[in-house]
Amino acid sequence: MTTFERAKNHGVSGPNGAPATAAGAGNNVASPWWKSAVGYQIYPRSFCDSDGDGVGDIPGIISRLDHLADLGVGFIWLSPVYASPQRDNGYDISDYQAIHHEYGTLDDFDRLVTEARDRGIGIVMDLVVNHCSDEHAWFKAAAASRDAPEHDLFIWREGRPGGLPPTDKRAIFGGPAWTYVAAVDRWYLHLFSPGQPDLNWDNPDLRDRIWSMMEWWIDRGIAGFRMDVIDLIGKDVDRGLFDEGPHIWDRLGEMHDRVLKGRDLLTVGESWAVSRDTVLQYVADATPLAMMFHFDHVKLGWDPQFHKFRPREVTPLMLKREITAWQTHLREYGWDALFLSNHDLPRHISRYGDDGVGRIASGKALAAMLHLLRGTPFVYQGEEIGMINTRAASLADVEDLEAHGQYEGFMANGLTHAEFMEGVNLNGRDNARTPMQWDGGPGAGFTAGTPWLPLNPNSREVHVAADRADPDGLFAFYRHLIGLRRELPVLIHGGFQAYLEDHPAVFAFTRGWREQRLAVLVNLTGEAQTLELPDALCGSGRPVVHTHVARRGLQGRVTLEPWEAVALLR
Repeated sequence: MTTFERAKNHGVSGPNGAPATAAGAGNNVASPWWKSAVGYQIYPRSFCDSDGDGVGDIPGIISRLDHLADLGVGFIWLSPVYASPQRDNGYDISDYQAIHHEYGTLDDFDRLVTEARDRGIGIVMDLVVNHCSDEHAWFKAAAASRDAPEHDLFIWREGRPGGLPPTDKRAIFGGPAWTYVAAVDRWYLHLFSPGQPDLNWDNPDLRDRIWSMMEWWIDRGIAGFRMDVIDLIGKDVDRGLFDEGPHIWDRLGEMHDRVLKGRDLLTVGESWAVSRDTVLQYVADATPLAMMFHFDHVKLGWDPQFHKFRPREVTPLMLKREITAWQTHLREYGWDALFLSNHDLPRHISRYGDDGVGRIASGKALAAMLHLLRGTPFVYQGEEIGMINTRAASLADVEDLEAHGQYEGFMANGLTHAEFMEGVNLNGRDNARTPMQWDGGPGAGFTAGTPWLPLNPNSREVHVAADRADPDGLFAFYRHLIGLRRELPVLIHGGFQAYLEDHPAVFAFTRGWREQRLAVLVNLTGEAQTLELPDALCGSGRPVVHTHVARRGLQGRVTLEPWEAVALLR
């Protein structure tokens, strides 16, 4: 049986050992638990502060679990809580088997796993193993002596004549990708910042240490791993092959065989380089990984030279075409990781919707589009109440390490300060990292102290308490969408077929499985759209999703209101 044939029949048990079957009564098709679940990403520093120090923490997360249980999510993707100097807010890890002191203790973490499980929610850990922190004990030993066993856990090279680094490779966060250490008279590679030295995955000792660490967390009861920039672990430095390097399949294959095989875990990789040409090598038959975060739809709005810091317009037509291409490519043998927001991206209502008077309406339209596609949806904290971008008046107001690291280089290459700040305010990472807005009080219910990052100025109006009090609010709409996955097998097993592919404003598609057929129309603009429907979208049925009038049929010529979304089950 081929890999693609196995992919058609793949099925495992549920998160607590129970058989995992698709949603809906009378359905006997086995399905991994993560196909019917919805994920919720928590950025711990900004979610909820329990002790008034202005920094979110694990006890704060525990205190808000009922909110997530009520929303209906099946697992939490927990951004890094490991010990860290926090230069990159936890993506620089100084101890893989300890909790950062501001976040709590291992006992707190164990309680989080237990309390979440009691509510039917799994904890998915963020696995950051392309690099660690320069404050990790491994690196301290490695940088002190060439003879230390830890030295070969990192990537060292001799410099070029004249005190130059080994190559001209640039770091993702700006500046050279190499830093010199006098004590060993060598340069170490860091694809991100100097405080994040890359680990040497060619070293079997390094790999064994990572496998042991993963086993240690699995034994604590986690439900899986989200794998940060995982394609970079396959790089071939001397050949200059970094993104999706030649060793990636061997590395992930070994991870699967040594750690993941036979375990009922969610594994989702992140790669900024994965393409439709390569994605099935990661996810066909859910091996070695269950799904991949891919970013082609994000990069639609990036400049070729200055990337996110010189934004480009993203039209509804561009967005739906990119999503359609991925849905079509994965529909036979793969499974998609569906998202519009995360901790590295702007708030998606500000990027693709209307963060003014159309905030709620556009938030619903975008949510309906995402949650009715084929794949596992991921909700980023605050998305369910329509949180939007903030605005920095100057670079001094920006916390983000990436923005500060890129500024001088982009200025030297012709970007103006005004253009750079426009990019920061539209696409910068601080937009997603402002504290969660729980209520309209001085600390937005996030903290009794001074928040580590200023609150969004709209926190007195836009917050969980207000939105949850509104039966027509975003929270209620998200809860309904998430609940549909437990009710409608077509959302788990159904195929995907796009229609009206050249329409500039309306995303139209169907999902079909057995006797169920779902017709979906989403107006991705703030203007009414009149269109002629193809026969495949016409007919009567139950309106399982409607943002405006509850239509019980779609026939011929239809006018969609601004930001209207409708889904009919037939």
